[in-house]
Amino acid sequence: MNQQQPRSQIDKYFDLEPITIGEVLETAAVSVGDEPVESSDADAIQEAEKRCINTSGEETQGGRLGNTAQAAASFNAGAAQNVNKITISDVLLDATSKLPQDKAVTCEDADLVKGAELRARPRAAARPGGVADTMAKAATVNLQD
Repeated sequence: MNQQQPRSQIDKYFDLEPITIGEVLETAAVSVGDEPVESSDADAIQEAEKRCINTSGEETQGGRLGNTAQAAASFNAGAAQNVNKITISDVLLDATSKLPQDKAVTCEDADLVKGAELRARPRAAARPGGVADTMAKAATVNLQD
């Protein structure tokens, strides 16, 4: 029996792909999905999507997910009861397929998304389990790979 074969079998399990922005958005849809979309969430979603759309560093506008999130936040601001509000999972369900392209999360991505969320968040702390929080965790994991 070749000693190399078992080693390569084990290595394939540890050769993980980096976590992508689409995966982060879908994770947030699960972890805080029942929460209504707030403007801070919409800003974080829009920034995350911009990071996928534009990898060249030029300034671009958000796309499909960002616009949907902004519209949901606007609707929710005027909705009287939580039962009528659009949730994070309503916007981010199957997010990866809604992105024009996807990319691995970097520390820069995480910092920009966190900044976008915090600018609109009155308590100046990212929503636990939300987009910015999950992006930061994904960036840390990606650094370790």
